[in-house]
Amino acid sequence: MITSATIISGIFLLSGIALILFLLFYQPITEIPDGAALVLAPRGNIVEQKSPLDPMSRMINNMTGAPIHKELRLQDIIEGIRAAAKDDRIKLLVLAPDHINRASLNQLRDIGREIEQFKKSDKMVISVGDNFNQGQYYLASWGDKIFLNPMGEVNLRGFGVFRLYMRDLLDKLAVNFHIFRVGSFKSALEPFIRNDMSPAAKEANQQWLTSLWNQFSSDIADNRGIPVRAVNNAVNKLADNMRLAGGNSGQMALNNGFIDALKTRSEIRKYLIKLAGSNRDGTNFKQINFSDYLTTITPAYSTPANGKEKEDRVGIIVARGNIVYGEAAVGQIGSEDLTKQIRQARNNKHIKALVLRVDSGGGSAFASELIRRELLLTKKAGKPVVISMGSMAASGAYWIAADADKIFASPTTLTGSIGIFGALPTFENTLAKLGVFNDGTGTTTLAGAGNPTRPLPENFSAAMQTRVERGYRKFIHIVATGRDMKPAEVEKIAEGRVWDGATALKIGLVDKMGTLEDAVSAAAELAGLSTEKGIYLRGTESPAQMILKSIGIAESAVSINRSSVSKITDRLIHQVAPYFNFPAAADPQHIYAHCLLPGSATTFSLD
Repeated sequence: MITSATIISGIFLLSGIALILFLLFYQPITEIPDGAALVLAPRGNIVEQKSPLDPMSRMINNMTGAPIHKELRLQDIIEGIRAAAKDDRIKLLVLAPDHINRASLNQLRDIGREIEQFKKSDKMVISVGDNFNQGQYYLASWGDKIFLNPMGEVNLRGFGVFRLYMRDLLDKLAVNFHIFRVGSFKSALEPFIRNDMSPAAKEANQQWLTSLWNQFSSDIADNRGIPVRAVNNAVNKLADNMRLAGGNSGQMALNNGFIDALKTRSEIRKYLIKLAGSNRDGTNFKQINFSDYLTTITPAYSTPANGKEKEDRVGIIVARGNIVYGEAAVGQIGSEDLTKQIRQARNNKHIKALVLRVDSGGGSAFASELIRRELLLTKKAGKPVVISMGSMAASGAYWIAADADKIFASPTTLTGSIGIFGALPTFENTLAKLGVFNDGTGTTTLAGAGNPTRPLPENFSAAMQTRVERGYRKFIHIVATGRDMKPAEVEKIAEGRVWDGATALKIGLVDKMGTLEDAVSAAAELAGLSTEKGIYLRGTESPAQMILKSIGIAESAVSINRSSVSKITDRLIHQVAPYFNFPAAADPQHIYAHCLLPGSATTFSLD
């Protein structure tokens, strides 16, 4: 029987849903003043694809003012700058990158190169900021003029990889960490077996760190018209530079040629009023916010409103995060999720080629193989597969990429790390110290194998090592076949060693340096398409389902039962594990193709 209370409750529920949808999707009409300055001031993270929770985060942020990091898609930034270059209403670009929370070097470089094209339209670019960390300054350096707050600084420090090593701790806790690996440079598990970085790992890391720093320094030097040594001297001779500037960080940046002037916010405002004119009430310069400007243009790789394509296109799938077996939490690559997306693209008659945009350090070897085979089926179906590497595509991510028709990377992409390992900790000695023991009986010597409270049987350990060695040989074979190389050639550049993109091109691991757009163009050419239209492909889940999934609640489950609790617990483990330098990439065989570098718990920072 339906009561009045039930009806009223339903009305309130529907009203609440309507309000949420309004807040999520309402877009006011945007007016662009003639001769305006386009203000690009990203706050939060620059991403390849916005997370499912981002619209909800924005809504909550708007309602409560909570400090939630926003997301701005890289491709949107590039296309917005490109549109503004041709827009007669836009007179100049004001770049304020000092609130970027997270962005990779290759993303910032892609934006910088688009700013170069913008300047060719005879429009100025003014970079402003209160303080710049080195990633923010890297982007700011593309400005024609750079103004810094008199109390601010340009904080350049260099690049480094530093990790916590805990062998002594594990010994004190009596934890037996069983490691099975192949390769001198496969250092992902060194923190558990050493108290310092091995010479081999230092050698490999120093190589790609130096390559990236050289690119970083060279770009800044070219943009500012200063010698590369000036960038290095700013870091290596910090004390001397600070003394010459009388302890004034802003003056030091000016002395080094990193900025053009020290200006307060009001001084910058007056300067921009002279360039763009004032707004209606004369209190500020004539301007339009970048996010508002984006609502006036049609994205090149937009998804049709009904989710169905009506013309032949290149499908784009973004794969970012640790590779895990089965379903993934937000920020991970799940074998079940990604293979389903690839399969849908293959079965879509309007998708003629596929570009997989990869940003991952790998993870589960089993999951990587499942994804690779789905890509092979796509190629077999006559649809070209092109890989576009983001900041990183190493280990399991390279396992996935190796068979592609073309592989694009940036000079600062980290890739390779061809190697695998197995890891199984046991805590029998730890428990024994507490007076807790595990005992029993079984039908075979392996009956208790894999139980973390029992010793690992010797024959099980030997079998695991053999399995890892076989997996490594398989990885070598995959790369050799996919890259048309001899196994011996692959072995020379394997053993888990990480390579920067520029070096990877020289040794044959990638085909070309290029952006996502370059990859889409190549895929269209391979598929024989007359135009280079791309389209972002997503799963079949609705936004509401994705939000529920991201917090570990199945859409069909209203009550919390044992199964849903287990799922939530698994997701929490996957999300928390990376902070402890352990692969949050569940593999049914405990074998991983994983590289713990940028994007993981390893400290590699642009800030």
